[in-house]
Amino acid sequence: MTSGSFKMLNSSRQRLFPAARRATVQTSVTSTSLRLFSVSAHRRADFTHAVIGGGVVGLAVARALAERAASVAPSSSSSSVLLLERHNTVGTETSARNSEVIHAGLYYGPDSLKTQLCIRGRQLLYGFCEEYGVAHRRTGKWIVAQTPGQREALEKIYAFGQNYHDRDAIPLQWVDTDEAKQREPAVRAEAGVLESLATGIIDSHGLMQTLLGLFEQAGGVLAPGSPVTKITPLGDSGTGSGGWQLCVKPTDADADVEETVVTAETIVNAAGLGAAAIHNMITQGHDSSHLERQEPMQLYYAKGNYFSYAHSQPRVSTLVYPAPEPGLAGLGTHLTLDLAGRIRFGPDVEWVTDPTDLAVNADQLPQAIEAIKTYLPGVDPTALQPDYAGMRPKLVKAGQGAADFVVRNEPGYQGWVNLLGIESPGLTSSLAIGEMVEKLVYEI
Repeated sequence: MTSGSFKMLNSSRQRLFPAARRATVQTSVTSTSLRLFSVSAHRRADFTHAVIGGGVVGLAVARALAERAASVAPSSSSSSVLLLERHNTVGTETSARNSEVIHAGLYYGPDSLKTQLCIRGRQLLYGFCEEYGVAHRRTGKWIVAQTPGQREALEKIYAFGQNYHDRDAIPLQWVDTDEAKQREPAVRAEAGVLESLATGIIDSHGLMQTLLGLFEQAGGVLAPGSPVTKITPLGDSGTGSGGWQLCVKPTDADADVEETVVTAETIVNAAGLGAAAIHNMITQGHDSSHLERQEPMQLYYAKGNYFSYAHSQPRVSTLVYPAPEPGLAGLGTHLTLDLAGRIRFGPDVEWVTDPTDLAVNADQLPQAIEAIKTYLPGVDPTALQPDYAGMRPKLVKAGQGAADFVVRNEPGYQGWVNLLGIESPGLTSSLAIGEMVEKLVYEI
């Protein structure tokens, strides 16, 4: 690409999305091919795919689709994938506010999509980190029991791992009392320790920046600060058979600036906390007489408060989780480590109505201390401080158990892949979700 044609490409794009980003591609582009964000009379789509949501899952999906499109048409000079992110930076919501744990896939049942995607995603993620130099570490994880009932919960997890169709995919082992005291003398486990050998930790920000780089290297376009305000399925009966039209209002635009209109052959709703709003934009916002009337989609929000620990004692070198309790919306207030070896605790579960309520609730600290002391009795409560909070989008209300991931071609429509309820283990599953969406889109 010549410098002149690259400047023309950028100026054409930035008139409509000033913040849009795209990597330089090594092909010649002339002014006649500068069709980014334009709508031709015969409705040739501006993009092959539009992915809504630039969290870790959206980035993984966009990267998979961009690399697939680049492999199908390596000489194409037009952008094939657009990634729309409502914030000015990718990965600022759930993806940036979590435990940064690479999960093993122990808790979700043998037939669930969560288990399938978590295990596949974990395997892909370790390989990805090695290939691209993303910081991570296989720390392992202890699940500890204090009562006979909790021991029974551990035995069920162990039996699940042993009976899983690929036993090697979920490596688990019991840690006897003497070994436990030698390895982690500060950890209490009155009724047993089950160790997950596949669990680890990762630099989630490094992961997202690497995915973004690969996406742009494959010719993808990132449009940050670009919330979607309207989506219209094109074609017969509003099914999307003729593609999709998206209206976007840049967050830094003046009030009198018109919305930008973009068309795409297919769309992927990977909006995380905003996924229900995107879903309803389509199902409630246009004539859908060809479908049975749908009730508006609703998400429920479980805030998780995290607490830092500013003390060198007690020392712990592995992740420590309490035995799972029935009915909880999370895995209990557990001990995790960052890549520098610092201890942090969380998340707890606090149901809220506002997904933007990310202030740490210090009133939760006494309850957290009580939970932590059950497995780390030597913890110094005065060294615990509120740190940050994350938000998990749930498909069910408090007390209704757990719901599986939804990753599907939306029934009744063409060219719409819908991702709903993507919470933990979404980070671990991200690459596998990208792989699955690619297969759905290309009908592999």
